[in-house]
Amino acid sequence: MGTILLKGAQLVTMNAEEDVFTGDLLIEDNKIKEIALHIDETGADQVIDARGKVLLPGFIQTHIHLCQTLFRGRADDMELMDWLRKRIWPLEAAHDEESVYYSAMLGLGELISSGTTTILDMETVHHTESAFQAMAQSGIRVISGKVMMDHGDEVPEPLRENTAESLQQSVDLLEKWNGFGGGRIQYAFCPRFVVSCTEELLVEVRDLSNKYHVKVHTHASENRGEIELVEHERGMRNIVYLDHIGLATPRLVLAHCVWLSEEEKQIIRKRGVKITHCPGSNMKLSSGIADIPDLLNRQIAVGIGADGAPCNNNLDMFQEMRMTALIQKVPHGPTVMDARTVLRMATMGGAEVLGMSREIGSLEVGKKADMILLDLDDFHTYPSYETDIYSRVVYSATRSCVETVIIDGNVVLSSRKIQTIDRNIVLRESNKSIARLLKRM
Repeated sequence: MGTILLKGAQLVTMNAEEDVFTGDLLIEDNKIKEIALHIDETGADQVIDARGKVLLPGFIQTHIHLCQTLFRGRADDMELMDWLRKRIWPLEAAHDEESVYYSAMLGLGELISSGTTTILDMETVHHTESAFQAMAQSGIRVISGKVMMDHGDEVPEPLRENTAESLQQSVDLLEKWNGFGGGRIQYAFCPRFVVSCTEELLVEVRDLSNKYHVKVHTHASENRGEIELVEHERGMRNIVYLDHIGLATPRLVLAHCVWLSEEEKQIIRKRGVKITHCPGSNMKLSSGIADIPDLLNRQIAVGIGADGAPCNNNLDMFQEMRMTALIQKVPHGPTVMDARTVLRMATMGGAEVLGMSREIGSLEVGKKADMILLDLDDFHTYPSYETDIYSRVVYSATRSCVETVIIDGNVVLSSRKIQTIDRNIVLRESNKSIARLLKRM
């Protein structure tokens, strides 16, 4: 890897101490070695002229479905359960090894190009090996796992699993991929949601998570229809049920949590459960607006995720940050969810959700070298004179501003060109793959 020196950037460190200043940053191998007003470039293997640019920690998205990127535009303007039953599950059931690979590559190219350096991902039931191969090749930092579904009359037969086989396949993937690439890739158990999982499977996932010390990533309380199904089948609300069976622990990451009771909020706070907010998806599916200000006031860790391409249509953190801020201002007033709070959710907040705040999420000596360089010299980001940098990034910047992306000490995007993915091949093969899935479906 060698050493990389970034010279003269405006550093937005997201460090609680000295947060914003102009200076230099030195990377050695895969970590930040030094941050200072001036660092001698003698001996650096690569020098990046960052004068006039903004250097940030890479964005951390805490809920993504790479296996769904191929389905972009195939399930628009639908309610959640119909969206799942009529479009998403049948399409996932049609996947093959190659289509999963190119779906992941398409999503990874979009994520990296728009400044995301770490994701918490949930795959589909089959062919997860192909997605891990794509993740390894792309250079992204990721926690992922195969989705688990062993229950539900409306689940398509190809996705309906035998409980023991689902568990064994998950363990096999974990033992092969957890810790791959010097820890850049990690595994998580991913039961889809209570509606599609037996209690037997969820209890086993609890025990396996404890045994292997890995995350559990699932959906919860996304819309009212889902909650009614859980109450009908399990006799209690989502979070109460997850706590009842012992799954509510600091290793549990819940996507959405739009509709929470006071009891459920108290459980989440008490047990140290983490939440990922998906504003674009929640609005598009009309699921509702999660009360993020209240959760943050309770000191609950909340990250941001784009969810999947078919319920959002893009995986762009700039859009998610802007929506995270704006939708809360309607019910709570214009001063809530200020730009710095939102940018923190997209960086350090995401790191806290993933249990990785000592490794990523801010620009600090000793942390992993995951960072993005933004060029804010354009019509849509000016004037720049005495403007607030958090405001410029959250409210004005777009994915087109991302000039350089460094992950684990490697330059994976340079001069806005991705270095680890062949764009032309991925675009061509993604079209071939979705055509094949539609015929099979």
